[in-house]
Amino acid sequence: MIISVRKCWASLKFLLVFAALTYTLYQLFGLIGAWITPVDHYRIPDGHAVKAFRPSDKAKTGEMMGDRLRFFYWYGE
Repeated sequence: MIISVRKCWASLKFLLVFAALTYTLYQLFGLIGAWITPVDHYRIPDGHAVKAFRPSDKAKTGEMMGDRLRFFYWYGE
């Protein structure tokens, strides 16, 4: 069995370039994800925006989770 140094060198170069490009793409996706994601997910909205979920005391007064789920599916809120 003959091992060609040129083929080994070509395979090694291919793997190195592939690994470098994969790492670069991974870092690029990380930067894009950090750019898209808001800084504080749980801040109070500004302007005319409304917070989508407000914890309430209705669960303590006897409202069942099934009723809340049914309301969610019925009205889409």
